[in-house]
Amino acid sequence: MIHSIARILETGAILGCLSSSAYYILCLGSVRAFLKASKSVAAINSTRSLPPVSILKPLKGIDPQIYASFRSHCLQDYPEFEIIFGVSDALDPAVASVEQLKREFPERLIQLVVCPEILGPNVKVSNLEHMVQVAKYRHLLVNDSDIQVEPDYLRRVIARLADDQVGMVTSLYRGVATPTFGSQLESLGISTDFCAGVLVARWLESGLHFGLGSTLAFRRRELEQLGGFKAIVDFLADDYELGRRIASLGLNVLLSDVVVETHLPAYGFRGFLSHQIRWARGVRDARPGGYLGLASTFGFLWGLLTVLFSGGAGWAWIIFGIVLTLRILVALAVGGKVLKDRQLFAHLWLLPVRDLIAVGVWLVSFWGSTVKWRGHLFELKKGRLIRIT
Repeated sequence: MIHSIARILETGAILGCLSSSAYYILCLGSVRAFLKASKSVAAINSTRSLPPVSILKPLKGIDPQIYASFRSHCLQDYPEFEIIFGVSDALDPAVASVEQLKREFPERLIQLVVCPEILGPNVKVSNLEHMVQVAKYRHLLVNDSDIQVEPDYLRRVIARLADDQVGMVTSLYRGVATPTFGSQLESLGISTDFCAGVLVARWLESGLHFGLGSTLAFRRRELEQLGGFKAIVDFLADDYELGRRIASLGLNVLLSDVVVETHLPAYGFRGFLSHQIRWARGVRDARPGGYLGLASTFGFLWGLLTVLFSGGAGWAWIIFGIVLTLRILVALAVGGKVLKDRQLFAHLWLLPVRDLIAVGVWLVSFWGSTVKWRGHLFELKKGRLIRIT
């Protein structure tokens, strides 16, 4: 009986290794497809018209390197654009950075919108609904307050919207970690796991069907067709939902060849876990089938279990070595080749630790439906937020 159970566990672990290896090979294929597409896009972008754009940046509190992030948007090599910042409280500490930006760049169209009326539980989206009412242009770009960009960012992103069949352009991002353990784990996860999953989804689904908060570029007419931002004001993963709804109009959601940057907070380990669980529950509710399937991608865990259940057999160590090699290749391909993460090699030794923690976060995410976000507690039901405190 015990021997039979051991064989079943061993077989299950081997199947896990096989499924993880298949996933890692898909990751490598998706990287190759993305890099190939990016080369062809560069030539197309240079010939397209550049319409005026309204950049919408909802704010709450101070993020790391927030002024450098704001400033990078004022340095865009782009003919005509405006930047609209929005806060729900006129005393928000981020307001000081906006005022400083206005003083440094008096020639730029920069305005601050105070949005005291809260339209729903997602205050960021509530602010966006107020901000879009004062936006001048029909092309809109939304990104998070902590996103830092290169001078050609706007030009390369907006050029893709020249095609009427494109409804949204979004982009990958890399995280710049502080010296804290939690921040380094977060950065490593973005570069080696999260973005890898996005690339695989793009490849397997012949394009994306969701957006990423690092960049959401779209036209006003599609937003109005969907009922405006107020239609998604009770969703946690608002970026995902907006992209999904634009795709449901029969339009393409493109992944830009641009990679932006975010400076991560100095997470302690507890803060890192809290953020990961909130993120995980958001993804679980947004893409339940794909999220459940993540169990088949935990290669490091399956490799360890294969060695354990086989009693340390030589063949099991070989399987473990193959899985680990593929996992490292994915990290180098996505984090190094695609994202150009300058911290990747310094943090790579943490990859097994990060992957095992990810398994724990995945398991915990199924127990409970509450999330902590911006100082408040919410219950999550089918992606929608219900405020508790």
